[in-house]
Amino acid sequence: MIVNITYKMKIAMNITRMVHMFAGLFIIISLTLAHFTAQANLSQPSWLWFTAFVGINLFQYSFSGFCPLAKMLKAAGVKE
Repeated sequence: MIVNITYKMKIAMNITRMVHMFAGLFIIISLTLAHFTAQANLSQPSWLWFTAFVGINLFQYSFSGFCPLAKMLKAAGVKE
């Protein structure tokens, strides 16, 4: 079963999804580095949480193919 999942992941991972994966990963890494070098305080309410949300969504999209914004735009009638 694990081999089958790995095989499907190789097929599903294309350039677009890899770009989303790296973009999300770099956003998460930059926020983490900013937090641990005291350039950003994520323990207080701030807009940086929105940036973290975007980075996590980009990263998870590369694996799952699910994008909340795409769902909302499709429901609003925007063509693909």
